[in-house]
Amino acid sequence: MSELVQKLFSESDLTDIEFERLLSSDIFDVELRVVADGVRRLYYGVDVYVRGLIELSNYCRNDCFYCGIRRSNRELERYRLSREEILTCCGVGYELGYRTFVLQGGEDNFYNDDTICEIVATIRKLYSDCAITLSLGEKSYQSYKSFFDSGANRYLLRHETADAEHYVKLHPAEMTIDNRKRCLFDLKQIGYQTGAGFMVGSPYQTVQNIISDLRFLQELQPAMIGIGPFIAHHQTPFQFFKNGDLKLTLRLISVLRLIFPYALIPATTALGTIDPYGRELGIAAGANVVMPNLSPVNVRKKYELYDNKICTGEEAAECRHCLEKRIASVGYKIVTDIGNVKEKIKK
Repeated sequence: MSELVQKLFSESDLTDIEFERLLSSDIFDVELRVVADGVRRLYYGVDVYVRGLIELSNYCRNDCFYCGIRRSNRELERYRLSREEILTCCGVGYELGYRTFVLQGGEDNFYNDDTICEIVATIRKLYSDCAITLSLGEKSYQSYKSFFDSGANRYLLRHETADAEHYVKLHPAEMTIDNRKRCLFDLKQIGYQTGAGFMVGSPYQTVQNIISDLRFLQELQPAMIGIGPFIAHHQTPFQFFKNGDLKLTLRLISVLRLIFPYALIPATTALGTIDPYGRELGIAAGANVVMPNLSPVNVRKKYELYDNKICTGEEAAECRHCLEKRIASVGYKIVTDIGNVKEKIKK
């Protein structure tokens, strides 16, 4: 084992200069992947957890420069799922073995706190053995607390970039990295299993920006870390920027597994979009979560964060069985399990 990978494995950390060397070259990739896979097997074996994704709305008050559902996109056909549609998705998912439901959407004020609390409480009552994950953007402490008290126990909020100067290049002036970080620390304080993460290869991103992301994650110590390649959308200011790099994304999944051996790390749909075997490669690099889509087929193409998103035409059952075969083909298995984060093993 090279000295650099050995140090990362042993100490779960490197200096900034060492991280720059590791991230700027592909010469460590095979070794990183093998070591990261060994660590994920130590914690999670060959189990891969499935999360049933329900994309409840593509309305969004924000205008992020990279996102296809930004409020300035006048071409997008907007939709909202009703309470009944959301519960139907949960029912279908439960029958297929899902024990985590992820309610994700743009920052849509139509779903006020009372509405979200009522939906969460109903899901909790109907499916008491399941985890309820929310991914609904920036909220107040009190809103997060009310969702938690209603039965939600996980929250995903990607910080996208931890560097303040980079953040303003990706977001409109009314959005700040300070508020995004405030939200993440609020979620942890309330007691959520909290998920953060960032885009790989976003416009203007440098290796130093990525190192800042790693440092922020070390400060936050999230339960879940979601990263995926930037993919351009044709109705955004970044439509002509090139997509994020597959190799760098996989490298970072392995690095994250070694820094945060206990973490829940998804192989994202975006990975599968930039490469036909992207999700399988993500699992082999150290990821241990996949998030098939439970949304009604007629709305999936409308939740268009980026161009050419995969799995927009499959029924939920088809999607589940297809993923099961694909994950098995690389030596792992999808399990019916709530999939809580593991405790860190003391070395």
